[in-house]
Amino acid sequence: MPASNTKLATATAALTVLGPDHQFETRVVYGHGTLTLVVGGGDRTLTSADLAAMAKDAAVRLKAAGTRVKVAVDDSLLPEPTLARGWKADYLPGDIAPVRALVVDGHAVNDTSVDAGQAFAEQLATYGITVDAEITRRTAKITDVLVTRHMSAKPSDIVHHMLKPSDSNTAETLLRMTALRAGQPATFEGGTAVVRDVLSRQYGVSLENFEMYDGSGLSRDTRIPARTLAEILDLLTEKRYEHQLISIREGLPVSGETGSTLGTEFGRFDDANSKCAVGKVHAKTGTLTGAIALSGLTQGKDGRWKVFSFVENGSTASNSAIRDAMDGLAATVNGCWAGGPRSVGR
Repeated sequence: MPASNTKLATATAALTVLGPDHQFETRVVYGHGTLTLVVGGGDRTLTSADLAAMAKDAAVRLKAAGTRVKVAVDDSLLPEPTLARGWKADYLPGDIAPVRALVVDGHAVNDTSVDAGQAFAEQLATYGITVDAEITRRTAKITDVLVTRHMSAKPSDIVHHMLKPSDSNTAETLLRMTALRAGQPATFEGGTAVVRDVLSRQYGVSLENFEMYDGSGLSRDTRIPARTLAEILDLLTEKRYEHQLISIREGLPVSGETGSTLGTEFGRFDDANSKCAVGKVHAKTGTLTGAIALSGLTQGKDGRWKVFSFVENGSTASNSAIRDAMDGLAATVNGCWAGGPRSVGR
């Protein structure tokens, strides 16, 4: 079980298929007295400020028409949410929200689309527009009139946002949008099939013993060997892939970086053996019950990038001891580790 190291595979496929400069579009359209918030591309970065800007634009046009409106949401771009193989039923919505095409501020609620519609209706009301209380679902029609639109951040920025705090919701949305772009169903199966195809056909990464069932790494059935993770990371050291994939390297948590999953506030790189590597290791963490992983790269004194992947499953040692050991191993790869050998148990 690689846990959140799975996001390395998801990010690689997303940047390759979508491209680092693609944008997702959220539109507001009007038709037959109903203002519909339409997701044209699953923007996981949509914020309240973005909705407020769209509501302001919409209000100007609605006031000119003197219209009372109903607000509906159209999230038909993505299929009805399901559980991935290997997910626990209680993951939703606390660990991860059901994957829908519309969400605002990353809210972890069961119906992120209706939640976003309510937020949009509230913004309209602040501009003096009378809005019916009920938020409904409606599929936009080709005859509907475009009122306003918002363009998302680019995948290069979205990947950065996903990796630093290990955002599973962003990973699952990216998986689906990658599938759609590749002409596959926007499902766990469609998305992971595209990931496998990209890794093997485009980059020649080994898929021996590779089993992937979601985009985030929450699935307890996913299996990605350390060798495969290392091969993915090795792509980040090659000049020919820099334009497409550099945002993965730039988005990886840095040892000791506050606010990332490798921050010292999480007990990372804070002991005598690993402190020397603070600021020198770029790596993706991963944690599930019974599984801890750390995969990344670091530059040694010779200036060359050195790649590593450590995946520990079923250890009897404490999580903190395993993490300290992995941090020490990463410091060893960097060439600065000051400690001697030690065992964390198995």
